[in-house]
Amino acid sequence: MQKYLVIFEKAKDNYSAYSPDLPGCIATGKTRKETEKNIKAAINFHLDGLKEDGLPLPEPSSFTEYIEV
Repeated sequence: MQKYLVIFEKAKDNYSAYSPDLPGCIATGKTRKETEKNIKAAINFHLDGLKEDGLPLPEPSSFTEYIEV
C-alpha cells in the first residue's frame, strides 16, 4: 500500500484536492469529507488505469512542511 500526499484547497463554495505525485488526478466536493472520499476514488481509478496499461506506479515523493515567517 502506497501513501500519496494530497493537497486540499478551500474554494468559495466547495473544496478541491490533488496529488502532486499523480499529475491530473484531482477531485472536488461540497465538504472536505466528500472531497477526501472523491480523491481516494480518483487515486484508485488512476492507479488501476496505470496497472492496466502496464505502466509503473509513481513512487510517492512529495512532502509538506510549514515554514514560519
